[in-house]
Amino acid sequence: MNLCCGSLLTGTLLCGAMTANAHNSMESNYASLPSYNGEDLELLVDNSGTHFRLWSPESNAVRVLIYDTDRNTTAIDTIEMVKAEQGTWKTSVPEKLYGKFYTFQINHKDKWLDETPGVWAKAVGTNGRRAAIIDFSTTNPAGWENDKGPEISSITDVIIYEMHHRDFSIHPSSGIVNKGKFIALTEQGTRTVFGDKTGIDHLKELGITHVHILPSYDYNSVDESQLASNKYNWGYDPYNYNAPEGSYSTNPANPATRILEMKQMIKALHDAGIGVIMDVVYNHTANNDDSNFSLTAPGYYYRYRQDGSYSDASGCGNETASEREQMRNYIVNSVKYWAEEYHIDGFRFDLMAIHDTETMTKVAKTLKEVNPRIFVYGEGWTCGDSPLPVERRALKENVAKMEGIAVFSDDLRDAVKGHYSNATDRGFATGKPGNEETVKIGIVASTAHPQVDYSKGNNSKFAYATAPTQIINYVSCHDDFSLTDKLHVSMKGASEDEMMRAARLAQTIVFTSQGTPFMFAGEEIFRDKKGIHNTYNKPDSVNAIDWTFKHKNAEQFNYYCELTKLRKAHPAFRMTTAEQIAKHIIFDKITKDNLISYSITDNANGDSWKEIKLIFNGSNEVAEVKVKKGEWTIIAQDGKLKADGLGTSKGGKLSVAPCSAFILARTK
Repeated sequence: MNLCCGSLLTGTLLCGAMTANAHNSMESNYASLPSYNGEDLELLVDNSGTHFRLWSPESNAVRVLIYDTDRNTTAIDTIEMVKAEQGTWKTSVPEKLYGKFYTFQINHKDKWLDETPGVWAKAVGTNGRRAAIIDFSTTNPAGWENDKGPEISSITDVIIYEMHHRDFSIHPSSGIVNKGKFIALTEQGTRTVFGDKTGIDHLKELGITHVHILPSYDYNSVDESQLASNKYNWGYDPYNYNAPEGSYSTNPANPATRILEMKQMIKALHDAGIGVIMDVVYNHTANNDDSNFSLTAPGYYYRYRQDGSYSDASGCGNETASEREQMRNYIVNSVKYWAEEYHIDGFRFDLMAIHDTETMTKVAKTLKEVNPRIFVYGEGWTCGDSPLPVERRALKENVAKMEGIAVFSDDLRDAVKGHYSNATDRGFATGKPGNEETVKIGIVASTAHPQVDYSKGNNSKFAYATAPTQIINYVSCHDDFSLTDKLHVSMKGASEDEMMRAARLAQTIVFTSQGTPFMFAGEEIFRDKKGIHNTYNKPDSVNAIDWTFKHKNAEQFNYYCELTKLRKAHPAFRMTTAEQIAKHIIFDKITKDNLISYSITDNANGDSWKEIKLIFNGSNEVAEVKVKKGEWTIIAQDGKLKADGLGTSKGGKLSVAPCSAFILARTK
C-alpha cells in the first residue's frame, strides 16, 4: 500500500452539505453525460493544420491559448472553441504549430476557471503547466522502429526488479555520469571503485527479466525549474499522466528531450534483454479542485461522499471514478498510449482496488491487443473506504473476476518476514512459529490445493486465485520498511550475517514459489533506508543505493544471482495453472514449528528435474528431515545456493541448518 502519495490533501466540499438525494442525482447526471473515445482528443497535427478537441460536456464556453514559451510569458493568441459532438469542443488552425505551447480554459457556471494543459497532454514544458506541440517522429532514438521487449510466454516467466531512478544511480559510488536521469540506464561499463558493475550492467549480471520503475509520468512535487535543490519524491502525485517526468530528463524545459531520453532508456534496457514496467497511479490526482481533471470537467472524474466532499480511498485527498465511462476510457487509452508510443512491457497499478474490475479487465484486454506479451498487476487493496461497492473493486479477493490481472500477495509477504504494520513482528524466516500454513498459501500462489488449509491463513481465508498467473510474490518493496531495515528492527541483537541469512531464506521462498517473483532494488546487496519506514520525500542520503555494499556483501549478491538462474532454468517453479500446482506439489507432513517440506514432482511443467525437494527451516535450531533415498543434487544448503549444484546426496535422514533453505533435485 502507498502510505503517502506526495503531500496529504484534505477533501473539500463541492457545494456545501449535500443530501443523499442530491448525491444520487449528481451520480445520475454524470452517468447521463456523453463520452468521447476518439483518438484526436486534445491535439492532432496533420497536413491540414493543428486541431484541438477537449471533452468538457458541462462547460458554457472553452478557449485555447497559444504561447511561444513554456512559462512566464503571455499568450500570443486566444482561440474560441466551438461545441462539437459527444460533449467535446473543438477548433483548428491551418498551420502546424510545432514549437508552440498551449493551455485550455473553460467557463463553468459563468466563471472562467484556471488554465490547464488538459488531461491528454503528451508533451509538456517545465513543471507541466503548458502542453507542447511537437513532432513526435523527432523523439525516436535510432533503431526505435525495431525496438521490442523480451519474449515471454507467461507472466510467471518474469522476475521483477522494482527501482526508483534516483535511488538506483544518484549515489557517488555508482560511477554513473547522468545520475538520477532516464539516461543513467543507457550508460554501459559503469563500475564502483572496487570494480563491481553498476547500472544496466548490474541488472544484466543479476539476471532479472524486467525493471518496474516507480512513477515516470509528469508528477507534481518536484520543481523542475529548481533541480539543483535535489528535492526527492517517489512520484505518487500525478499531474500529467501522459508525458514523462521532467526532473528525470537533462532539460525539463525542452518537451522533446524528456520523451527522447525516456525512449533511449527503454531501448537500452530492451537491447539488454530487460523489459520495462511502468508504475501508474490513476486512482487519485495530486490536486483536488485545481487538478487538470477538475479544470476540464469539474466533478466528473472523482467520487464523493454523501456530504459532497471528496472521497479518499487513496489516503491522498481524493479518488477517481473509474466506473464512469469517460474515466474508464481515459485509463484504458492512456496505458494503450504508453504501450504503443513508448513500448512499455507491463503496468503496475497503484492502489488498484480503487478501480473497478470491469475497467481493469478492459485494460488488460486492450493491452494484449497491442502486444500479447504485456502484463498487468497491482495492489489489490485501498488505503481507505470507497463508495464503490466491495464486489466491484479490483481487490485481491476479486482477482478471479478480472482476466489478465495479477495482484500482490500480502499473504506470503507478512508470513515470511512479519507483518508490515508491526515493525518488531517476526515471520517464518525470522523464527516466529504459526505462519507455516500462510507460507504454504504463498507457495501455491493462493490457488486451491488439497493440502493447504486456508482456515489457518493469516490474511486470507480462501483460495482467491484461480491461477498462479494472478499472483505477485514479494517480501519487500518501496513501501514500508525495506527488507534490510525490517530485519534490523525485528531481529534485535542478531548479527549482520544472521540477518543476511534470514534475507536469503525469505527471498528463496519468494523465488521458488509459484506465481511471479518481485524484489526491491538493492536487496541483493543488503541495501537499507536508514531504518526509516516511509521515505517517499526523504533525501538521497536516505534513499540512494550505496553501491559499495556490493563489494561488502558480495556473497549476498552472488546468492541472488544464483536464485535468478535457478528460477529461469527450471519451469517447475513457473507453472501456469492451478491444476498443475495441485497435481505436482506435494507437502510432507511436518509437526515441527518453522519447518516446511515439500516436493515438486513428475517433471512439472516440462522440467528436466523429475523431482525437486524444498525444505525451509525458519527456526534457530537444526532440523532433521527424511528424504527418499536416491541420486540427489544439492542445490541449496546452509545459506548457500548454486543453480548447477553444490554437491550430491543419497537422501535419507538429513540435517537442515538453522534459518536456511535445503533444496535437492533428481533427474530419475
